[in-house]
Amino acid sequence: MAQRAREVTREVALNCPICLDTMKDPATLPCGHSYCMNCIQTDWHQKVQYRCPQCRKIFTHKPVLAKNTVLASLVEELKTTGHPAPHADHCYASPGDVSCDVCTGRKLKAIRSCLQCLVSYCETHLQPHRNVAVLKRHQLVAPSDKLEENLCSKHNELKKLFCRTDQQIICSLCVDQHQGHHTVSCAAERAHRQKQLKAKRARLQRNLQHKETEQERLRQEARDIGRSAQTAVQRSGDSFREMVLLLDKRRSEVEQQIISEEQIQLKPIQELQDQLQRDVTELKRSISELDTLSLTPDHNQFLLMCPSLSTDSEKTESRLQSRPRKDFEDVSRAVSELRDQLQLSLREFNMFEPEPRSREDFLRYASEITLDPNTAHKRLSLSDGNRRATFTSNEQNIPDHPDRFVNDRQVLSTEGLKSRCYWEVQWSSTYPLYIAASYRDIKRQGTSNECAFGYNDQSWALRCSKNSYSFYFNRVESEVSGPISGRIGVYLDHRAGALSFYSVEDKTMSLLHRVQTTFTQPLFAGVHFDGDMFGYIGDTAHFLKLK
Repeated sequence: MAQRAREVTREVALNCPICLDTMKDPATLPCGHSYCMNCIQTDWHQKVQYRCPQCRKIFTHKPVLAKNTVLASLVEELKTTGHPAPHADHCYASPGDVSCDVCTGRKLKAIRSCLQCLVSYCETHLQPHRNVAVLKRHQLVAPSDKLEENLCSKHNELKKLFCRTDQQIICSLCVDQHQGHHTVSCAAERAHRQKQLKAKRARLQRNLQHKETEQERLRQEARDIGRSAQTAVQRSGDSFREMVLLLDKRRSEVEQQIISEEQIQLKPIQELQDQLQRDVTELKRSISELDTLSLTPDHNQFLLMCPSLSTDSEKTESRLQSRPRKDFEDVSRAVSELRDQLQLSLREFNMFEPEPRSREDFLRYASEITLDPNTAHKRLSLSDGNRRATFTSNEQNIPDHPDRFVNDRQVLSTEGLKSRCYWEVQWSSTYPLYIAASYRDIKRQGTSNECAFGYNDQSWALRCSKNSYSFYFNRVESEVSGPISGRIGVYLDHRAGALSFYSVEDKTMSLLHRVQTTFTQPLFAGVHFDGDMFGYIGDTAHFLKLK
């Protein structure tokens, strides 16, 4: 095996580093490297300088080439013993591969590139960089076809400097054009940016971990939603099936009760019918006897029979009795009411009905609001079926009531709202007007506006003036922007905890403010008149009757 290794080494040594074939007319340069005579001449003819393709030594004058007789004899000896098979590392370059810059003819695939020589080498032509001490210090990298980018196109020098001012890679001769600039070596700039890359990578790694954690959270949330929805589907299916069974059972019970009641009511009627049938038969018999008696020629016999017939007839008539009639209208009415309640419950139960978008959608939930006179401040006059509130100059002559607002000029609706509702208020006021929704048990008298809509945690109020809006809850004011309008729409989804205020112009609705919370009680619509005691006489708020 050792012998074969020596033979292979010798055969490789006799190959031309340029054509990678056995040397023909071998010629040796002054640096000691040998090539085919034709290969080295062709290589020099293609380039400006005379240099060795292996060690890159430059010759000032073209060396005189002469045939190396020793190598020639060795080549001839190799020819007599036969050519060896091509070396396994001698892979020819394919399209897309980086080819060896030294090879002539059909080029081999490069295995390394030198950043100092700016040349890519195959295995054979790379040997000097592994054996020559000076070349060992060169930096070898993976094969690259972009080595020319490291060469200055203007000065044909290797770029080794970096101008931080212009953010450019330059050569040593380009420094004159960058006078006064912050210039460092490419290695120093690389070290500086390497630190930045490390910090950036750490940030990216943290961001990646955050994103992956968020991804996992969302996946878990999706799984939870899926499981929750599946459980809800199963439970709701079971509940609806139970309701169907309960309704079917109740239907059967009602039908049985109707049938039983029918039998109870039919029994006396049937008995009366039987009695009447017997009476009819008896009467017919009596009439027949009377007819027979009237033809009896014997006067004495006739007289004897007449009293008894009269007695039987009266007895028969005394049996006839009248009974009151009953029907099942109350049962039908009760079942109809149950059906209506069920339909209403099913409409309110639709939790996934989309939010209204157009005014037509909102009008589907239109509620007729009437104001409660027992809550109205005495300076407020109600009219138009208790749907219009007007501020008056004098207090109304109305009795006191525990529900009446004493200090704040405001009024609540009669109706408590606890489903999806929509109403509109047409307002005309010199001073600001508050359009509100409130719990019923809000205080009716107190100090520091503790009873006023929006100044406590039991009411929500939109403050409307001639040129601006604002929203109040629990004494906290929020800025509101939107088109000024004399008509305000209010939409309540009690189950979803949503309360929205809209500016309404014709069929156009603009959202002004939306509240998202949890309502614990039914809400009542209301209005509050602001200003001093003389500043807004005649101001009105009208709860419109929507079609």
